[in-house]
Amino acid sequence: MKQIKGGVTAAKGFEAASTAAGIKYEGRTDMALIYSQVPCEAAGTFTTNIVKAAPVKWDQQVVASGKRAQAVIVNSGIANACTGKEGFGYCKDTAEAAAEALGVSAEGVLVGSTGVIGKQMPIDKLTAGVRAMAEKKDSSLESGTAAAKAIMTTDTCEKELAVEFEAGKKTVTVGGMAKGSGMIYPNMCTMLAFITTDAVISKETLQKALSEDVPDTYNMISVDGDTSTNDTVLLLANGLAENPEIIYGSQEYEEFVSALHTINEYLAKKIAGDGEGATALFEAKAVNCEDKAQAKTLAKAIVCSNLTKAAIAGHDANWGRILCAMGYSGAQFDPEKVDLFFESAAGRIQIVKDGTAVDYSEQEATKILSQPEVTAVADMKAGAVSASAWGCDLTHGYIDINADYRS
Repeated sequence: MKQIKGGVTAAKGFEAASTAAGIKYEGRTDMALIYSQVPCEAAGTFTTNIVKAAPVKWDQQVVASGKRAQAVIVNSGIANACTGKEGFGYCKDTAEAAAEALGVSAEGVLVGSTGVIGKQMPIDKLTAGVRAMAEKKDSSLESGTAAAKAIMTTDTCEKELAVEFEAGKKTVTVGGMAKGSGMIYPNMCTMLAFITTDAVISKETLQKALSEDVPDTYNMISVDGDTSTNDTVLLLANGLAENPEIIYGSQEYEEFVSALHTINEYLAKKIAGDGEGATALFEAKAVNCEDKAQAKTLAKAIVCSNLTKAAIAGHDANWGRILCAMGYSGAQFDPEKVDLFFESAAGRIQIVKDGTAVDYSEQEATKILSQPEVTAVADMKAGAVSASAWGCDLTHGYIDINADYRS
């Protein structure tokens, strides 16, 4: 497997476009299209929030139907959540507009929305945007990147990646793009992710691959502890690589899963590091744990602790906040066995040994915590299982962005 340039248009047969439809923002693109030249097998995972946005309900319906998908229409600015039957109707209107403009079945059009909750969609602007994108879509890497930019809200940078691997002497490509910056919490967050592949693979196998990977990637990130109404990850496979079908459990399946994991983990970490107001990606590793459940619970507790996140923002090695978060996480462990470390590109330092502080240099700790990517490592000395979670520091910038988000 190797990383290549591009995102959603890197795989054969996929095209993209973007446009400035004026949904909410002025002077910037706010709609994106992903299109496949042939119908695709579709898999998806969605928000665990009981309050689900209309696009989530629409996409769940499309994915569950087993029908092949051929296009995804995304807008940034209005979430189309808590909008009742009218909002769901706008999903249908969007799909029908895309079907007419692209010459595809409306039953195979997926939709995505992100932005302010409670506002109805300006459907005329949305359908005009669909028609505009249909006319200028293409398979260039630049169009893929432009689509990744168009779905941003408070994000500060686009998020995309592509990789390729060999399967049956054929080159298979997987590419993806995502958005997410605020309302991010494990178990699917305020994020949209769209992944494309030219692999020949069944719908059932595609869904297994996605469902098994999400718990270790997108569900291990947190920015602010809020689980969104709109979280969606969609995975489309059009089969144009013409590889022998990837069978669940085969070596080719493992290679596909590895490629998918690379995409998902990269996008998840980019979302975490681009948290609203963030200045640093904050990773927590729980190592040498009894089992996976303990490891994941402890790692997530650390990155979700607002006090710890604030300490990271201040480059302060306030390790007591980490142990405190671990203690209320619900995981059972022996506090008197725990070792804590901080590490970054500037070095590694031990802060705690067997549950108590060691004689460490505050100056050295501050230097390590002043990097744009910082890791806290909790060594439980209880087994051989590890897990990682990703978040960001908590700064005044988060309040500045969210105090007047609707304006």
